[in-house]
Amino acid sequence: MLNYLRRFREHAALLALLAAIIVVFGLSNERFFSAATFRSVANQIPTLTLAATGMTLVLIIGCIDLGVGSVVALGGAVFGVAVLDWHWPVLPGAGLAVGVAALAGLFNGLVIAGLRVPSFIVTLGTLEMARGLAYLTTNSRTKYLDGRLDALATPIGGLLITPAALLAVGTVLVAQLLLTRSVLGRQMVAIGTNEAAAVLAGLPAGRVKVIVFTLAGALGGLAALCSAARLGAADPNGGAGLELSAIAAAVIGGTSLSGGHGSVLRTFFGVLIIATLGAGLAQAGASEPLKRLVTGTVIVLAVIADGLRKKALR
Repeated sequence: MLNYLRRFREHAALLALLAAIIVVFGLSNERFFSAATFRSVANQIPTLTLAATGMTLVLIIGCIDLGVGSVVALGGAVFGVAVLDWHWPVLPGAGLAVGVAALAGLFNGLVIAGLRVPSFIVTLGTLEMARGLAYLTTNSRTKYLDGRLDALATPIGGLLITPAALLAVGTVLVAQLLLTRSVLGRQMVAIGTNEAAAVLAGLPAGRVKVIVFTLAGALGGLAALCSAARLGAADPNGGAGLELSAIAAAVIGGTSLSGGHGSVLRTFFGVLIIATLGAGLAQAGASEPLKRLVTGTVIVLAVIADGLRKKALR
């Protein structure tokens, strides 16, 4: 019963924060409540949601993935080359993009689990490796897709909902069920809470890490397709800074940076908060440095809140 009350309070707090942000921007800028603003928020949601979902799973096992933005760029680059240069159909090209991104995640998992190297160092290397491969794949040029992914970003029935948004929401629901209703999810939480104790209890920590990083990579590939659909192009420079936004969304949603605690559903609320902040600041004419300052401040405040929560529980 106490757990249900705590979860209700956490969800209610996130909804209250989102509502407060909407009210503040709405009162300070009369253009905020417009179709353009909501379209901007809706366009940001799919890519960030998919990346943040993978980040949440990684954080829960006590790791971190700094390479997600570069993996998104690599996935988009592979798709662009497949459909434009190799003349593949869209679906096989999309499958190849997701597969390459999943392989990047598999590489992370094997190195981290097999050699017991800190995930921070490994994924920092992956950040550079994947970005370099994206440049090499496209010869450092943007690949314009000529409408090949328009169906993914076209609103359904004149609404703001796109197939990409439905894909993102569906992924959130599946990932939340995986985390809360499966053996793998319970193993993830146990490993993130105390890996040494989990290993002594017979849990396959290494295998779980490999699976989680592979899933995170595949989600990065899906995020690449959503990003390419929104932009109408595969940009090797794309996804820059996405890892910070994904971490911010996860931490705002209550996922602990030290592992063992998190919720994909609350991460989705974090995505809505980040997207609404971005749209509101853009409407207010904020510069890019100011947006980065706000994002960094949000991350720090969320980390402080997580630390206070842990202290209260102890």
